[in-house]
Amino acid sequence: MKLKATILGMSALVALAAPALAEYPERAIELTIPAGAGGGTDTSARKLAILLEEKLGTSIAILNVGGGGGSVGASQFMQAKPDGYSLFATWNSPITTVPQVQNVAYSLDSFTPIASTSETAYTLCVKADFPAATGEEFLAELAANPGKYTYGNDGIGGTMQLAAERIFQAKEIDAIAIPFGGAGETLQNFLGNHVDIYGGSISTVLPYVETGEAKCLLVTSAADVPALPDASGLESLGLGDKETLLWRAILGPKDLDPAIVEKLAAVIDEAVNDPSYVEFLATKGEVPNVVKGDALGDRLQSEYDALAEVSKRLGL
Repeated sequence: MKLKATILGMSALVALAAPALAEYPERAIELTIPAGAGGGTDTSARKLAILLEEKLGTSIAILNVGGGGGSVGASQFMQAKPDGYSLFATWNSPITTVPQVQNVAYSLDSFTPIASTSETAYTLCVKADFPAATGEEFLAELAANPGKYTYGNDGIGGTMQLAAERIFQAKEIDAIAIPFGGAGETLQNFLGNHVDIYGGSISTVLPYVETGEAKCLLVTSAADVPALPDASGLESLGLGDKETLLWRAILGPKDLDPAIVEKLAAVIDEAVNDPSYVEFLATKGEVPNVVKGDALGDRLQSEYDALAEVSKRLGL
């Protein structure tokens, strides 16, 4: 009799929850972006938000909270209620990289993984007269000249630096990391001959590859990247396990209802694979990549652990 009553009680809860989920969302959703307006994550999230508004039938308000490599926005988002009306559009660095080199108020457990959206490789590029024409020759040149070459990156302990050092450590390469405020600043210093190597996102340097001012010889993905036909993917160099990608995701606050997570993940999947969004991503050198729920959580943890090991070796 007691078991029967328990089952009836659970059924009643399910019956109550179902209509509530069917009605979600009933009001506007706030989407926090831990970066200023106009950057890669911001433009990607805003484009995606337009599609999500159509599919969810509600408006989405954008809140930009930059600073601290994304940590300021992430810390602020921790205070959000887990009701499905506060979402977080981020790239991986604030979650898996920044905590390696900064004291932050959050951890992986501070968020509920919903779905990743897109990904791209970082790239390492040199000037046209650099004495290498392939990824293999590039690494050989660096290995033969320890301490000679400098490479610009996205800041001390940034994802680009850790991505490069995963490769360099495997090949016993000693190159000098020069930190800048982002890919744009890195590019300007590379073009101005203040660093020998550009390290950053593909979309930023691509116009200069097309004009011949830069040649990209290596990407940090296991596979080759069609946008950079002269760049070697890590798999071809026997370094496929050293892959590090720049990727974006939508997260929720801790303890977000699994039913809401499932619904949002399904809608995000639809939006990301909408032809207009796929075309938009292609102009940025990115591709759709949707990993949902627990699988996304596993990806975050795996990357966090790998970058923690590199960071420790670097003494960061």
